[in-house]
Amino acid sequence: MQLDRFDIAILIALQRDGAMTNAALADVVNLSASQCSRRRAALEQAGVIEGYAARLSAAKLGFGLRAIIRVNLSSHGQRKEDDFARFVTSQPAIRSAFSVSGDADYVLDLRVRDLESFADFVHGQLLPHPQVAQVRSEIVLKTLKDEPGVAPFDTA
Repeated sequence: MQLDRFDIAILIALQRDGAMTNAALADVVNLSASQCSRRRAALEQAGVIEGYAARLSAAKLGFGLRAIIRVNLSSHGQRKEDDFARFVTSQPAIRSAFSVSGDADYVLDLRVRDLESFADFVHGQLLPHPQVAQVRSEIVLKTLKDEPGVAPFDTA
């Protein structure tokens, strides 16, 4: 899909506030509300906009511990990796998971209530998994930046 400056302006605005009405969007991007509505629908239909969600405060909801976990599998093969992927998708505490290059096979972003919950997950769920050979984890002490979406577009 070829994006013009109005599409990019719409995407930038919606990335800041996905609940923005078409009327409010029209004020921001200098188009009519009906034009914004049509363009927004086209961006959604094309899959450029994948969906809308509220950003929740993990800390205020009682999920005070975030950990980054690097996992190495004991062996590789499509069935084993599929099995591990099913495990990952079945774990609500794992908020993001990535197959990566480097010294780990996977990197997991985990959100749990506290250190005890973290230990329960690592020792009760992750380490017993038959595909897992090694787990290394870091507890997040402070979040410096955690922005969803993509970097601002070059509008030139």
